[in-house]
Amino acid sequence: MLVHSRRGRWTAWTVFFALFLPLFALPFLVIVAASFATHWSGPFPSHPTLAHYRAVGRGDSLHALTTSLLTALAASALALLAGGWAALAAGRLRGAARRVVDALFMLPLAVPSVVVGLSLLVAFSQPPFLLNGTAGIVILAHTVLVTAFAFQSVSAALTRLDPAYEQSAASLGAGPLYVLWRIRIPLLLPSLTAAAGLCFALSMGELSATMMLYPPDWVPLPVRIYGAANRGSLFEGAALAVVLMTATLAVLLAVSRIRTRAAFR
Repeated sequence: MLVHSRRGRWTAWTVFFALFLPLFALPFLVIVAASFATHWSGPFPSHPTLAHYRAVGRGDSLHALTTSLLTALAASALALLAGGWAALAAGRLRGAARRVVDALFMLPLAVPSVVVGLSLLVAFSQPPFLLNGTAGIVILAHTVLVTAFAFQSVSAALTRLDPAYEQSAASLGAGPLYVLWRIRIPLLLPSLTAAAGLCFALSMGELSATMMLYPPDWVPLPVRIYGAANRGSLFEGAALAVVLMTATLAVLLAVSRIRTRAAFR
């Protein structure tokens, strides 16, 4: 820590917990407590039960969890491919061309996600690109929304790469594809895995655009949580929210381990 005195460290930790507990920890603890509750008419929940979690393991809730995982995995993979490749290509650009490419990839972040959903709904509701009513349009919407993060992450990592590695490989006769596959991508692997984790987490929690696009047979978990809360099943929705957080955290921890190993290499 930057604070070296003992009193200063205690003060810093006190301020941290004073801000962390009410703003971040308590809302999560309330959700966890509600997920086990049958009633909550007093200061604490009552009649604890596991029925809400047992329901997650079957039927529509299990299908929603699987749908969210598949959507997030597909969207993060496509975003990483598109955003990473665009960042590599844009790294060779200078001046106005580079600014235009940056603006195009940041555009989905500059508008509300519901606008992105509406634009995709209009664009892909007529042949020959008819995706409305399919799982593909949901995956496409998530990909559009998270690609900017992959693009920015890889672009930032490219600026920190030492060009001496590529120049040395080229001087020894290595072609562009060999340099890309054996030099640049391994050096970018920590940033690629970090971008993949961020894209996955954002896709798992995306709701606004998904609400406009999802078909009846492809309902992600955030939509089901919203539906449970909307019809008054708050305890069921809390259990689904805990499952969503747990699944996202598990994947992020796995990605973090991969990123750590990549950085060590």
